[in-house]
Amino acid sequence: MGPIVPPLVPPYETVGDGPHHVMAVHGWFSDRSAYAAMLPHVDRRAFTYVLPDLRGYGEARDVPGAFTTEEAGWDLLALAHHLGWDRFSLIGHSMGGAVVQRVVAAAPHRVRRLVGVAPVPASGVPMEGEQWELFAAAAERPENRRAIIDMTTGNRHPAAWLDLMVRHSLRRSDAKAFRAWLDSWALEDFHEEISGTVVPVRVVVGAHDPALTAEVMRQTWLRWYADAELVELPCAGHYPADETPLELVRAVEDFIAADG
Repeated sequence: MGPIVPPLVPPYETVGDGPHHVMAVHGWFSDRSAYAAMLPHVDRRAFTYVLPDLRGYGEARDVPGAFTTEEAGWDLLALAHHLGWDRFSLIGHSMGGAVVQRVVAAAPHRVRRLVGVAPVPASGVPMEGEQWELFAAAAERPENRRAIIDMTTGNRHPAAWLDLMVRHSLRRSDAKAFRAWLDSWALEDFHEEISGTVVPVRVVVGAHDPALTAEVMRQTWLRWYADAELVELPCAGHYPADETPLELVRAVEDFIAADG
């Protein structure tokens, strides 16, 4: 893996000032505020959390780029250099789960612990027919975004919440970048670059997520990482940070804190 375009230091916010450095990377539908509901409950004395905006999102909404997981991996390493972080842990939600694995592929010796939250495998997410059309048109069609969020959380949340998630997604992402990101996280397969890596990994999934299920994780993440474990949150779907923030904080911090 080598940089395609010059890396840049993405815009970011910092929460906490603890000695264990953690980078938390958002997914396809949100910017760094994807973790907002968790942040009041994290251990700010033990951890320093840095939350970047990927290209095309949030404060980086108008930043040009290829909008690929590989490009983003190099951007995160540029951010680590900017922060003076030699070693750090990584959290990646959904698409962000693919992005953080690009960091592992490029610099495994720098990663203390890795947490994937409803994460995309390094093999991508194969889709075809109507399902692909649903996702591909979501850049321009808010109703598609709503249908995807509803489906991946088990069709059980209030309409007002779904509407809020869609409004937030539209406001915090650039449509062209949003569409370009899909081709990268869904279609690219780089699992041979991370297979056998000894970085300790915890994969967290929601029991109500019909797409990135515990079984998908057993066939991908748990098969490819030498030291990987799975946690299923019984009351969450694809968005545990929004649906069950306290449970997600425990699942994340109990694991990363175990690293000395």
